[in-house]
Amino acid sequence: MADGVGSMPISLRVPNDLLQKLDEIASAMDRPRSWVCLRALRLYVADEGAEILDVKEGMAQLDRGESVPLDDVIGELEEVVAKAEAKHTVG
Repeated sequence: MADGVGSMPISLRVPNDLLQKLDEIASAMDRPRSWVCLRALRLYVADEGAEILDVKEGMAQLDRGESVPLDDVIGELEEVVAKAEAKHTVG
């Protein structure tokens, strides 16, 4: 996670209590504060950020008319459940 080609500096204001926690974590790991911040940002983007982008893409698909009627989805789910129940009662 070293600085390198394609990286850019940013600045932001951080509450003092959060900054203290970041510094404690950095000290405990013998890493610079920026390393801890970058790791936190990467984890956020991979988790919550990914969910946000998935929802955004889903909304775009709906706007483009790329959807499946709810009745079709329910029908498919009922088929899956029926097959699983049949397999469970036979086995």
